Amino acid sequence: MELTHLDGEGQAFMVDVGGKEMTERVAVAAALVKMKPETLELILAGNIKKGDVFASARIAGIMAAKRTPDLIPLCHPIPLTSAAVEVKPQKPDAVEIIVTVKCRYTTGVEMEALTAASVAALTIYDMCKAVDRGMEITCLRLLSKSGGRSGEYHRTETE
Repeated sequence: MELTHLDGEGQAFMVDVGGKEMTERVAVAAALVKMKPETLELILAGNIKKGDVFASARIAGIMAAKRTPDLIPLCHPIPLTSAAVEVKPQKPDAVEIIVTVKCRYTTGVEMEALTAASVAALTIYDMCKAVDRGMEITCLRLLSKSGGRSGEYHRTETE
């Protein structure tokens, strides 16, 4: 596979997507925040002093999806049509984050979905670090994408 963000001299540049067809594009990404079981219980009981952890993580993820070109070099600013962040407790000791980002544009939204998942996870860490500095953010991954020339991608169990 050829890297497309390098010019003829091997220098990084922003790819010209102006000639590509506008299509519906969807990307789904996920991340996992591992924590002490007691930390998850505090979150679920609403006893984290900084407030509603899941609501804050959802808002942070959505905001991150919208700001991806400001955070990741060479990403195009994309007019997103939606960004949804689902935050699900995984008893006894984790929180799963699943992000779905959509647009109708000439380039995909994989980076927006991955950025949203990572920022939502970091928000959970930030809100809970006073009670559990040993939390671990793991399993950041693209689950699926559709639209565009490269076609469909669906993560398999073995990946």
